[in-house]
Amino acid sequence: MIEKTIQLEIISLTDFLGVESKNIRELSAQFPTGKIISRGNTLKIKGSVEVVEKMEATLQKLLAHYHDHGVITQELVHQYVNQEDPLPTPSRRDPIMHGSKGRLVKPRTINQEKIVSAMAQHALAFVIGPAGTGKTYISVALALQALKNKEVKKIIITRPIVEAGENLGFLPGYLEEKTGPYLHPIYDALEDMLSVEKRKHYQEQGLIEIAPLAYMRGRTLHDAFVILDEAQNTTATQMKMFLTRMGPHAKFIITGDTTQIDLPRREVSGLVEAIEVLSDTPGVAFIYLDEQDVVRHTLVQHIIRAYEQHQK
Repeated sequence: MIEKTIQLEIISLTDFLGVESKNIRELSAQFPTGKIISRGNTLKIKGSVEVVEKMEATLQKLLAHYHDHGVITQELVHQYVNQEDPLPTPSRRDPIMHGSKGRLVKPRTINQEKIVSAMAQHALAFVIGPAGTGKTYISVALALQALKNKEVKKIIITRPIVEAGENLGFLPGYLEEKTGPYLHPIYDALEDMLSVEKRKHYQEQGLIEIAPLAYMRGRTLHDAFVILDEAQNTTATQMKMFLTRMGPHAKFIITGDTTQIDLPRREVSGLVEAIEVLSDTPGVAFIYLDEQDVVRHTLVQHIIRAYEQHQK
């Protein structure tokens, strides 16, 4: 048995190793007689001479792929181990922006890269996928990038106010106090990319507006990057109202999860209807994400897959 050490330099460990090192675990599973130990930026390979050589060769191919494309998946690991030609991967894009703590904000999956590509070419995009796939996060980052580059004059982020299977009753207080719990995920995304002080400053200056969907009625949204989040909970009337708010020099992203609709049973989801109505409309992009795009805990992927199988 021999041992070999590989240093990982100029690399995002999460992007290369995978969330909770799932990519490395996949590689290890392909070589049962070998062993990989990950410690910081160091990988140690143990096994017979033949196994170590094969594992090292696979790792070098994966590193080359990462530096070209910025993404590694369990499927890619399997393909390289079996000496298959990997499926075409979009070129790696530059980070969208630097977060409030210096962290690079960038697409972490192929489908997230498709969101970036779509918004570079379209004024309207629908992003559909399960929880934890980065729909809102990437959308907010793209909006901040557009504001920074002066492509738009403001950012507007809105959500329908629908309770997720719970009756919260009357909420006292001003508008922000009443709607705050519903809009909290948006604030979370913003504060991962902006300091609290900067986010509040932008809101005070009118550069960022966060409001319930009902407050969009009657407005023309121009020179703005507009995000409609949780769109599966819009009614058909609300969705049509929102889409017809689009003014000159505006970009719209509509995100939603068609498996988590909280509307009354007889109410048609505006997102579901819009997908059917606009599927062949020129200039409208549709990006679909799945459990492979989940960037939360690994268990979330298994939970989504289990629910899909149960529903089938």
